[in-house]
Order: sequence, then structure tokens, then C-alpha cells
Amino acid sequence: MSRYPDDGGPRRWWAGPLDVEGLALGAVSTAAAALNLYAGSPGRFTTTSQLTAAAFDSSGLLRIAGRKLQGFAPLSGFRRTQDGWIRLHANYPHHEKRLRQALGAGSPEDVEAALLEMTSLEAEAAIQGLGGIAAAVRTRSGWLATGMGQAAGSGPWISVTFPDGQHAGLGLSKPGAGLELTGMDIPPAPAPHHATDPARPLADVRVLDLTRVIAGPVATRLLGALGAKVLRIDPPAMPELPDQFVDTCFGKRSAEADLGTPENQRRLQQLLADADVVVSGYRRGALDRFGLHAGALLASRPDLVVVTLDSWGGAGPWSARRGFDSVVQAASGIAYLYGKGHDGGWRPGALPVQALDHATGYGAAAAAVALLAVRRQTGLGGAGRLSLARTAEELMSLPQNLEEAAELPGPEYRTMPSSFGELRYVRPPLLIDGHPLDYRNPPPPYGSSGLAWA
Repeated sequence: MSRYPDDGGPRRWWAGPLDVEGLALGAVSTAAAALNLYAGSPGRFTTTSQLTAAAFDSSGLLRIAGRKLQGFAPLSGFRRTQDGWIRLHANYPHHEKRLRQALGAGSPEDVEAALLEMTSLEAEAAIQGLGGIAAAVRTRSGWLATGMGQAAGSGPWISVTFPDGQHAGLGLSKPGAGLELTGMDIPPAPAPHHATDPARPLADVRVLDLTRVIAGPVATRLLGALGAKVLRIDPPAMPELPDQFVDTCFGKRSAEADLGTPENQRRLQQLLADADVVVSGYRRGALDRFGLHAGALLASRPDLVVVTLDSWGGAGPWSARRGFDSVVQAASGIAYLYGKGHDGGWRPGALPVQALDHATGYGAAAAAVALLAVRRQTGLGGAGRLSLARTAEELMSLPQNLEEAAELPGPEYRTMPSSFGELRYVRPPLLIDGHPLDYRNPPPPYGSSGLAWA
């Protein structure tokens, strides 16, 4: 990783024991490098420290009609157990319900009392066993001693599979450098892509967005800002958190549909027939019953680009379990590293931003664009795969940055009217020929579109 980003700005601004800045700059630089490859114009897409830092805190900086976004739900966060700490996630009502059921708790006080009667691992197993979301706060060595901890670090940051069965990988790129490729056969000088609008190189690309929460929606938000036609589909039984939707749905269309009905299955197949990219962000296997497994999609459409991301990756005992950025931090040793004294004792801590989510999101966008570049050269697509747990391992592998943290200039805010009220927001973390990228449209009303391309 180079010492400074493209603009010569500060390389360290959050401080802390891990090089979160290096992860953030590397992830955004990977997306920029993929775009430069796709456009056939080296150096056209770049980033800066200021843009990257703001984009990784987009939800914290967003204002909806003047108000801040709702943070973690009351039952989410660190809680004491009989022998240590556990991280709970209960932002979604169905996850809170499963958490309470697992602990036999009717009130927040009951949750606290139940956890104090259990070890961290007992509580973790009970909550996860009912489909709730929690992870014991482990040390780094404790995580690496588990089967899941060992599986999480295997393979490249972004693994790629082609229709012919060949495998490749993408790693974090250095700011201003090209893609870090292994096993991917891309001609060194792809034909330039002459978009009508150079700032919208993906204007002819259709993206089916089957993602939720932060990482996947961040990926498709960037693709939409680059001109792609993005249609996001959510299940009606489990709507997205409203504030989270607003933060990540700039430039998209939004549909709400049960994909299990025959009519919606028919419409889904029509969408897939004309899609260029499918991005899936559910736990492993959750969408297989709808025919949305990457292997099945590529078998029927070898020219399709499929990117999947989840919490724990494709291998290991937790590979099909639910998870979130904060829970991965707890399990992988990050929360322990960021712990500090609190009220006369010790308490786990967290990264300064939800960097695993955002870095994975920009990595997913990079995978989609790189595979589109491959398709333009070969006529074939491919499948990219990422996970929050693998991104955590990427962060842990970066050398410690011992530079003194510098103060960044304040974010450059933009405003945009929307159906939710006036939005104050920060732009995507990319420059095109030195000019900042921006979103084309505000987030749409939730579920306002049908299951069809516009």
C-alpha cells in the first residue's frame, strides 16, 4: 500500500490499532482501477482521502429533512456475559424477536439478566441457533483457533470463477495503481469504452440488486452513480430499515416483491434475461430456491456478471449463518483490539466507521466492473465472491500505520430534494478526470417500481 493516496492528502486520520484508512483507500482504489480498465483510460478515475473518509461515513453524515439517521437499536451492542462480552444485533424486528426467544427474555432487563447467567459461547450458540445474530467477543488468537476463523482467511479478497471453471482473484489495489490480479486473463490494453457521458461509463448496464443492509447496497449505489440502471428488490415480509434505505439507494429504482409466487418468478426470469449484472447480498443459500445461485445463473447465461457477498464466506461452519459488520468485528478479534477502560473496567470497542461493510461494497463494485471488462473482451461473464469476514482478514493483514493522525478538511456536502425531504449527503468517493462524481437521482419511494426494467 502506498504511503499517500492520489491527491497527496493525509494517509491517516482515524487513528487506532489497525490501518482502517489503508483498507478504505485500497477498496476505493480497487473500484477506480476496475473502472480505468473498463473505460480503457488509465488514471481517469481516482480518489482522495477526503472523499474516501466521507463516503465510509455516509450514514453518519447524511441528514434527512435536517435530522440524523437512527443508530443502533436499544438491544444492539455489547453486553456482559458470565465470562466476558458478546455483541448483539437487533436492528431488524425479526432479529430482535429471535434474540428474545433464544434468551427467554421479555424485556431489555431480562436480556441483560439472561446473558449474565451464560458464558459468551453459550449465548452465541443459543442466539445463532434460533436465527438471531450475535457473536462472542474473541481475542484474535481465539478467533484463529476456530474452524471459522481459519476458513475466513483463505483465498483472495475477491474470488472469481468463470463459466469454464477457471478461478482468479482480486486483491486490494494501491492508490493510483492497476488491479491486483491473480489468474485473470485480461488483455493489457482493452479497447476504450466510448460512453456518451464519460462520467457515466455504465450507462448501458442493467443491474439487478438483490442486496440489503450496507455492503451490497453500497456496491450498487456506486454502480448507479456511474450510470447503471439499478433495480433493487426487497421482500415485503421483511422491509428494509427506512433510514438505511435512504442512505444507500441514491440513483436506483426500488421494488417490493415475493419472488416465490409464480407471477413474480415469471417476471424475475424476464429481468434476468435482460440483466448484465446481478448483485446478491443475502446469507449463503438464502436465494437458491429462486434459482439465483451464481452457478445456476451462469449455466443459463454464461455472459452474465454475478457478484455475491455475505458475512462469513463460502467455507467454514458459519458460512450459511447471518451476520453484520459489527458482529464480524466481535468474532474476528477487532472489537477486542479496540477495547479500552470504561467505568473502572474494560469494554470492547469498534472501528471508527463500518469499514468492513463499505470496503466489501466497493470491492463488490470493483468485481462487477472488472468482470464487465472481461466480458467486453471475451463475450463471457463470471462470478465474483466476497465476505465481510474475508475483508476483516484483509484489514488484519495490513501493516500497522504508525503515522500520527491528521485532521481532514470537513466533508463537502451536497443537497438534493427527495420524497423523504431535503437530503444533505456526501458524494461517492471517486473523481473522474479530476471532477467529483455525484448521484443522478435521490432515493425513490420504497417499493415504488414494478418488476420490470424502466
